[in-house]
Amino acid sequence: FDDLPRPPRPSAQELLLLHGPGASLLPHDLLWYADLPKRHAEAAMAMGIGRNLGLPYDKGDLRRLFYIDWPILDRHRDALAPHLDGWLDTQDHDSPTYIDGDGLRATLTHLSRRPIRTRPYFNSTPWGGHWAQIELGFNPGARNTALGYELIAPESGVLIGTHPRQQAEIPFQLLCVLHPDALLGPEVSARFGTSFPIRFDYLDTLGGGNLSVHCHPKEPYMRERFGWPYTQHETYYLTLGGPDTRVFLGLRDDADLDLFRKEIEEAAHDGVPMDPEDHVMTFPAEQGRLFMIPAGTPHASGAGNLVLEISATPYLYSLRFYDWLRPDANGEPRPLPYAHGLANLETERRGDSVVRDLVQEPRLLRRGEGWREELLGALDEMFYEVRRHVLDGGAEADDDTAGRFHVLNVVDGEGVMLHTAAGERHSLSYAETLTVPAAVGPYRLAAIGARTVKVVKALVRSAPSGGDA
Repeated sequence: FDDLPRPPRPSAQELLLLHGPGASLLPHDLLWYADLPKRHAEAAMAMGIGRNLGLPYDKGDLRRLFYIDWPILDRHRDALAPHLDGWLDTQDHDSPTYIDGDGLRATLTHLSRRPIRTRPYFNSTPWGGHWAQIELGFNPGARNTALGYELIAPESGVLIGTHPRQQAEIPFQLLCVLHPDALLGPEVSARFGTSFPIRFDYLDTLGGGNLSVHCHPKEPYMRERFGWPYTQHETYYLTLGGPDTRVFLGLRDDADLDLFRKEIEEAAHDGVPMDPEDHVMTFPAEQGRLFMIPAGTPHASGAGNLVLEISATPYLYSLRFYDWLRPDANGEPRPLPYAHGLANLETERRGDSVVRDLVQEPRLLRRGEGWREELLGALDEMFYEVRRHVLDGGAEADDDTAGRFHVLNVVDGEGVMLHTAAGERHSLSYAETLTVPAAVGPYRLAAIGARTVKVVKALVRSAPSGGDA
């Protein structure tokens, strides 16, 4: 940056203010960061008023925002975080909230050692349902509440402050940047750096439609083509479902791959409908069932379900094969990157092996008075596993992060109260998600109410000797 023009040095009586992306690259005495949570930028793009980085006069492009602007800005923000003098939350542009830099870092130090709930929100899509509108009161005027962002580290924020008019939202990712060992645990941070590797989100199709049939990139493809060091393994936990709704998962034993490709291309180019069930297996969407979805596996949630998606953090790489000839919100065909999908399609696991590996039965891990902990799903090829605590009304269960963070979600019942060894208390209600940093160590879950409470838990598995993420 030696060729950048240098502004004149102000005199002792003058104040020179530089603002905008990259202002920190020039010499400065004080550095403030003005932040706007990402959901606002995404909404502005959807309304046609957003702009991309470095293109203030061009119409904004959502894909450029996701795949270019945000990664650049995230790296820039993360590099500045250790020495910022001030932070501005600019959601209310007429009255932004200010935090001094030392206060920001002290707050993050405190948060990295206690349970954390990130701010949830829901987006609409062409296939979305209405569960979150009806049951939780989210976005009552929206078309639907398809995607519930409970914990997706690149976009999630944490609200701090004790009063609505004295609150600020700070990026969850800053916890990973400044306190990776405390939040993730030393072993996990050694594998994933400052990337929080697990996400929790909702797929709401109650009163909506089927998701597209798609897969996600296998790890070598993800590294080489998309630049992520780990890939988008997923699981579906059926928070709500039933015998009359379904989940698409894995190839049938008799799937004809040449015919599958032909029908995909005809649907994409000529609008010829296809029946995915000719090639992809379906299962009843049994409430409480976990479906494992390693990268490359064709899958979709059917209409009428509420899926808690417990997945690896990469979240923007759905390689769609077929989308039911459904238009997007503007009436245009939705993008179908089926060539990427076919290049990653898992063709070896079919039929009975899909049932055996990907639709696992719960296995008891441990139990106590009025409670048990079950393993719902684990695969050698996936770096995390999913467990479930089942507590009778009034029961209490001990747990321990043992050096690796936990993510919890109440999937049935009223909720739990979490007690840490340090004396912290945090209530968690139905459908809410909580991150328990590695530094918390021992903690206790106490069921709230008289009903049975079920809490799913995800954690990173210990790396095999010589293995990586």
